[in-house]
Amino acid sequence: MKTPNRHMLRWQIAIQEYRGNMTIVHKSGNIHKNADGLSRWALANTPDNPAWVPQEEHHIEGICVTDIGTEFFNQVKESYKIDKNCHILSQLLMKDCKDPSLSSKLDEIWKKAYDEGRFHLLDGILYHRTKHTCVMALTDRTLINTILHECHDSVAAGHLSEDRTLERVKTCSWWPNWKKDVIEYCQTCDRCQKANRATGKKFGMMIQIQEPKSPWEIVHMDWVTALPPGGDRSYNACLVLVDRYRKTPMFLPCHKDDTAMDTAIMIWNRVISHTGLFQNIISDREPKFTSALWTNIHNVLGQSYHSQQLTILKLMV
Repeated sequence: MKTPNRHMLRWQIAIQEYRGNMTIVHKSGNIHKNADGLSRWALANTPDNPAWVPQEEHHIEGICVTDIGTEFFNQVKESYKIDKNCHILSQLLMKDCKDPSLSSKLDEIWKKAYDEGRFHLLDGILYHRTKHTCVMALTDRTLINTILHECHDSVAAGHLSEDRTLERVKTCSWWPNWKKDVIEYCQTCDRCQKANRATGKKFGMMIQIQEPKSPWEIVHMDWVTALPPGGDRSYNACLVLVDRYRKTPMFLPCHKDDTAMDTAIMIWNRVISHTGLFQNIISDREPKFTSALWTNIHNVLGQSYHSQQLTILKLMV
């Protein structure tokens, strides 16, 4: 046994008493092709199986509640006689059609679908075919509203969302601009507006960044972490500062666990002493860290930090 696992060890313990009468020989998988009975696929529990066990059958019953009956399809056929496009398509799709030029009288959206071979006439009902569906075409607004009610307002529909209502309508009917009508129907549903209203906070407006008038007036700040340790102090992160005015970058090696005071001293020694004090810092860190950074920078300068006096300063996180 080359590499025994815990299952093999249990089997080994179970056959200890038969050690004197048997020998365990390892065979590689490509040699041992004849599968044993335990590894074979189980036979179905049918009367043909010798080990068949009778079981009680449980019949599953399904029910679909709908108000659409035979009268609805009769109304669809009657609506084709009134609508110009459906009447022309019904004549074109008949086998004995003698005037193929009738297609030029169709509206643009109907003519495009006819030229693509998407219409089919069966038992007096016009069907619209796509790659995955074949559904009846509707034109009468009353019949369209009936379909919308069945796919959204009925007991079986349960006032589904716009996407789910679109999926239900797509499987039963088609008409020009049907997606727009379905979305408008869902958005104007009184019950949906009352029950499915948004409960979260609205997203705030984005703050427009004021363009700087001089170099190093506005600075973008970000940290690059998870770097391999390097340097005499084993730096494992990099603080990237970018001047918004000239797009000049500066890369400062640091540690990922540096505090706001450590960062303030580093920025003072390596940046502010050469460029002057910033007026705006744009960082993706939390507001507490940015506020603590400004406070420590002013402490290094030897003056108090008064946010109400810095009218130009804006901390955007």
